Amino acid sequence: MVDAAAAQVSSLPHTTVLLHEAVDALVTRADGLYVDGTYGRGGHSRLALQRLGAAGRLIAIDRDPQAVAHAKADAALAADARFEIEHAAFADLPALLAARGVEVIDGLLLDLGVSSPQIDDPARGFSFRYTGPLDMRMDTTRGESAAAFLARADEREIAEVIRDYGEERFASAIAKAIVARRAEGRALATTDELAALCARAVRTREAGQDPATRTFQALRIFVNAELAQLERALDAALALLRPGGRLAVISFHSLEDRIVKTFIARHAREVVDRRAPFAPAAALRLRALGRIKPSAEEVAMNPRSRSAILRVAERTEVAA
Repeated sequence: MVDAAAAQVSSLPHTTVLLHEAVDALVTRADGLYVDGTYGRGGHSRLALQRLGAAGRLIAIDRDPQAVAHAKADAALAADARFEIEHAAFADLPALLAARGVEVIDGLLLDLGVSSPQIDDPARGFSFRYTGPLDMRMDTTRGESAAAFLARADEREIAEVIRDYGEERFASAIAKAIVARRAEGRALATTDELAALCARAVRTREAGQDPATRTFQALRIFVNAELAQLERALDAALALLRPGGRLAVISFHSLEDRIVKTFIARHAREVVDRRAPFAPAAALRLRALGRIKPSAEEVAMNPRSRSAILRVAERTEVAA
């Protein structure tokens, strides 16, 4: 019997971004152990399983209980002994693998941001296009919702979040309006209330962009600690990947991509200790394999893919 969480899974279609490109970059060994750090609706996981042999293994994780329920309700995945799904954040990967006795992996895939089922479900509160509770948590079983944060934070903190995570020029004006509304006893509770407030506070906006876009992005990133989670996951990958193992990360906005790009660049160059200029340089730990964008055909079929960037790196040989 399908549990209650599975029954709530959105039936709306989901198109996996950079499907073949990501799996082609990730899976290099048919008998390898791979981790899909963001199962979503399983597009990458299913294709990866097709590339694995009988001795291969895929561990999928997701913060969203609906995504986990979706995987557990899939009869084909449930019957595949090579596959398992865990409700967890990808930043917790070291502990999760250690509990399974796993010390090294052959690849890690991270598909960042929100999935179409999350965006298109009004109850999740991710989109200003639908009226719903101002939640925005990827893991609905824990943590503080966006509404709860806006109900208790001061004007300075709200402005910093919107400015730092949304790169919003009118962050101060939006924060001031939020606090003023709260003082009147009308704390924000729904997505349409926040969207309407942003429309009044944002005086100018780029053509084709809704005034609420950057604020919704900022609150989602903050509520889910997305950037800190990403940094922890990247550090974990460096420690867990075996030589030749692959790291593949799909990002959808500049803040994420900057972290991934900087991380790969930092570990893909030799470092010379200036205090000991004649000593051997510290060996590079990653080899950058490239940056891939969706094709024009993919963007035409799935406009949400247009901002996606896939960065791939390979773990180098570990010095003895």
